[in-house]
Amino acid sequence: MSSQNNPNHCGFVAIVGRPNVGKSTLLNQCIGLKLAITSHKPQTTRHRISGIQTLEGGQIIYLDTPGIHRRGEKAMNKYLNRTAKTTLAGVDLVLFIIENDIWTEEDEDVLIAAKQSNLPIILVINKIDLLNKKEKLLPYLAQLSKKADFAEIIPLSALQGGKQIQQLEKQILAHLPENDNLYPDDQLTDRPERFFAAELIREQLTRRYHKELPYAVTVEIEKFEETPKQYNIAAIIWVEKKGQKQIIIGSKGESLKITATHSRQAMEKFFDKKVYLNIWVKVMSGWSSGEAALGRLGYGD
Repeated sequence: MSSQNNPNHCGFVAIVGRPNVGKSTLLNQCIGLKLAITSHKPQTTRHRISGIQTLEGGQIIYLDTPGIHRRGEKAMNKYLNRTAKTTLAGVDLVLFIIENDIWTEEDEDVLIAAKQSNLPIILVINKIDLLNKKEKLLPYLAQLSKKADFAEIIPLSALQGGKQIQQLEKQILAHLPENDNLYPDDQLTDRPERFFAAELIREQLTRRYHKELPYAVTVEIEKFEETPKQYNIAAIIWVEKKGQKQIIIGSKGESLKITATHSRQAMEKFFDKKVYLNIWVKVMSGWSSGEAALGRLGYGD
């Protein structure tokens, strides 16, 4: 409820940064629900994911983006960078995430893109819980403040949450335009449920095979049916080579069975309902290198 003295603020915030700095972890912490899948593997996020947070005084619509990177020239790599950069065109505020005491060429690329947006930028220094010497933080803050005219610079630990996250949320809200809320108070995302079903399977694959498999693995939901008692879901795991298929299936199908069980459990927790899940593994040679295949598998602009 807004008033003349306490106007309501509402707007869109792009969460940007290089891969693996904690963008998805921060989104999940702010929303209070696991919307974005996470792993230690860079480029886990492949899609622009909307998270909606309703607070006293307004509403923040977060857009979590893939990490801007210089790693490879495949169609998938280009898609990830394009998705991250185009998100900046339709938001009110940029949340630029970096890692404590580390500044790379990819961070510089993100900063250039953020500056070109001509939007206010809040710089978030994440993972300060891993900082060995706290006295190093102040000189680092001073160094960073010279790189751009940041609206705010906020050190925090996205993993630990707490008061630092609350402080960040207040600052974000203060920098958003005066607007009525765009979504109902209890809505947390604008993504459909079948999208999260695919992402939860992909999370299990990323965590389970982060050393054995490259990025040439994706998930397509063939059937998503809700009944009064359960969800009936059929999914295809697409890989690029027969050898990758064998790794995922494993001896006598045991590996796939474990992946399916963990995915089903994650879905039941997320959807708060029983899930009946069927998963197949199929080969589509070079799917991550072709624009047409990417579009068919849901990687469209």
